[in-house]
Amino acid sequence: MKKAFWKNKTVLVTGGAGFLGSHLVDLIKTMNPKKIIVPRSKDYDLREKAVCAKLVKNIDVVIHLAANVGGIGYNQEYPGTLFYDNLMMGIHLMEEARKAKVKKFVGIGTICAYPKFTPIPFKEENLWNGYPEETNAPYGLAKKMLLVQAQAYRDEYNFNAIYLLPVNLYGPGDNFDPKSSHVIPALIKKFVDAKNKKKPSVEIWGTGKPTREFLYVEDAAKAIILATESYNSTEPVNLGSSFEISIRDLAQTIKKVVGYKGKVVFNTDKPDGQPRRKLSVSRAKKEFGFESETSFEDGLKKTAEWYQAQK
Repeated sequence: MKKAFWKNKTVLVTGGAGFLGSHLVDLIKTMNPKKIIVPRSKDYDLREKAVCAKLVKNIDVVIHLAANVGGIGYNQEYPGTLFYDNLMMGIHLMEEARKAKVKKFVGIGTICAYPKFTPIPFKEENLWNGYPEETNAPYGLAKKMLLVQAQAYRDEYNFNAIYLLPVNLYGPGDNFDPKSSHVIPALIKKFVDAKNKKKPSVEIWGTGKPTREFLYVEDAAKAIILATESYNSTEPVNLGSSFEISIRDLAQTIKKVVGYKGKVVFNTDKPDGQPRRKLSVSRAKKEFGFESETSFEDGLKKTAEWYQAQK
């Protein structure tokens, strides 16, 4: 990482108080920039153009993490809200950043932008080869428009915007709210609660067959720093760990880490989501030297310990 890049720079991190954002902001602080600005959603509604215009004044680097996001159930319940919120935040923020002559704009996309059936591992060039998985398509497509906007703005205005595609993240500070959490925090909470209440079984949505790749949050923060410093191209870049695990194996691993002794029951009436997710991560390594460092079991242990300490 290059401290010289951050010297005298004012950095705006939207979503900087969130899960990934708080880890990223902590890491940027170690680079000693001139200033870091973290707008809170209760004070700044990024869906409003005027709010975005105000925020980007005198900013050198924008890292746009802010999103309205959740798991399968949340996606099914609020598809319109997710489409609108994520699209408007991205469009207004990048347009106002361009007008304010921001030097670098880092857009954070989502793995949900990939087509439902994508050859494994997902390569960046496959991003447009089909429609996303239905339950998260409105969210995935709204975030994907950031890429279209970044490429169009580079072509027309020579605006330096890049687009990164992180796989599912996990780690301390994750969202454990059952209404909107992703699979790892949702399962940790289920197993911890079942253990504490001495429940005989834990129910999990779907068949357990789909596979997922996960990236530890501190590794993701490091990847964003490296890309911000060194990557200046129109092509999207995957951020992942190259580690793939089935939901069934994930459940058993979390059960073991938490120390739950009961049964795991799969509710096959519930949706599975995308069949497989595993990224090709060669572009990130080649372009800015990123490789994940945290082993999955270590990361899982730290996450479960953090959650239990909060309780």
